[in-house]
Amino acid sequence: MTTLDAAAVDRLRQETPGTGEVIHLNNAGSSLPPDRVTDTVLDYLREESVRGGYETAAAHAERIEGVYGSIARFLGAGTADISLTDHATRSWQAVFYAFRFGPGDRILTCRSEYASNAIAYLQVARRTGAVVEVVEDDESGQLDVADLERRLDDRVKLISITHVPTQGGLVNPAEEVGAIAERAGIPFLLDACQSAGQLDLDVRRLRCDALSATGRKYLRGPRGTGFLYVHPRLRERLEPATLDLHSATWVAPEEFEIAPDGRRFETWERNYGLLLGLGAAADYAMEIGLPAIEERVAALAAQLRADLSRIPGVTVHDQGRRKCGIVTFSVAGVDSWDVRDALHGAKVNTSVARPTSYQFDQQVRQLPHMVRASVHYYNTEDELRTLVETVEKLA
Repeated sequence: MTTLDAAAVDRLRQETPGTGEVIHLNNAGSSLPPDRVTDTVLDYLREESVRGGYETAAAHAERIEGVYGSIARFLGAGTADISLTDHATRSWQAVFYAFRFGPGDRILTCRSEYASNAIAYLQVARRTGAVVEVVEDDESGQLDVADLERRLDDRVKLISITHVPTQGGLVNPAEEVGAIAERAGIPFLLDACQSAGQLDLDVRRLRCDALSATGRKYLRGPRGTGFLYVHPRLRERLEPATLDLHSATWVAPEEFEIAPDGRRFETWERNYGLLLGLGAAADYAMEIGLPAIEERVAALAAQLRADLSRIPGVTVHDQGRRKCGIVTFSVAGVDSWDVRDALHGAKVNTSVARPTSYQFDQQVRQLPHMVRASVHYYNTEDELRTLVETVEKLA
């Protein structure tokens, strides 16, 4: 599918029962799954309930193994480079906490970094004496690649950024960062939690050493799923902070061997029904086509920004040269929680972005609490109009 015309969108909505119940503009929180994903999970759980957990997993071993291939194709990666986890933070932490930092080692990150990642940096800095440095933004609000390059020296041990932040439609220039990191020989960790499923990701083009993501957001997979890509050049250097009998093998009373592939970052217990749902979601997105998804999501978000910007008293806060499907705004004199609640009353799902989630950015921009409306390809122009009309009544 090269583009999503009205007929295609209508079909996709028919395959998404939730679109008949609500106007779902909270896709950066958790998307509405298509029938294929829901049915995959429920069918597996039903079988498990009558057949037994181990027995069902054994019967579906080939399908479960196939999820690695689905995620690999989704990212343009090798199957051995993929780990399957229960959420994006666990994926990200599995790599980050495997690094061994020492006093004076430098971690470079972006101003738009997310709270969970920033807290991890600060914890490791306290433990080890490493230093966390925030790269400046350029005039557009994205990470300043020139400032990043100026900061590089032999004490920089990691470049770690968020691709799309929680607080707006900015898309950081990950490909440029990847090229800089590769030339310098510095590991590059990319948090793609908000970009996977709405942007056309390819780890070969991004040149990242590791990428973490979730299933529940734009990918439209189940909650409780995540995945991780780690390039062999980095994987071979890292020993995970925690191991079990899945990520390593106890080969002798005093010896163990760590799994040679991405499974070294996993643990044994997992919900196989949810993992199969994750694979179904990745296959579904690939069938639609990531370029077509990205094109429609960006167009809908641009339309929404333009319509909101025309309302007196409404401020749209998104930055960056390139923007995606997340739209953040505030209404003068009206608490953003009240705006969210009014939208909910109109059966429009949104969320509120809180400054505690983005303190590096907040320190500079002094943002209010913002309403976050995150569009997906199954949304329609009429749905956006409902949001805009509801906000107009409040402004």
